[in-house]
Amino acid sequence: MSGKISEAELEIMKILWREGKAVSFTDIRIELQSVKEWKKSTVNTLIRRLADKKMINAEKRNITYYTANITQEEYARAEEQALIDKLYEGSGKRFVAALFRNGTLCEDDLDELREFFKREAN
Repeated sequence: MSGKISEAELEIMKILWREGKAVSFTDIRIELQSVKEWKKSTVNTLIRRLADKKMINAEKRNITYYTANITQEEYARAEEQALIDKLYEGSGKRFVAALFRNGTLCEDDLDELREFFKREAN
């Protein structure tokens, strides 16, 4: 798998992750047309890009079905690490400190994190 997933491509990945099975081009297109008002050509281009990046697999039956080659969790981990590397020089500690400083994490969140770290350390 290579390359980053764009915001538009991510919409297709979300469908594949949610379904958890092979999804036809038609089903993907219908959902994205109703939600995003994307044309068939747009959906086709995005699917082709994802296939070129090896993020999805195409299986030809009577029609073509697509499956994700990366899980949502794997993608999230890669994006999280890329963000931490980019903004915090790879320091998870600096990232969490920034979340606390800007008010994203409150004291209750910190208590939950302490408990989480205690459980994970054992």
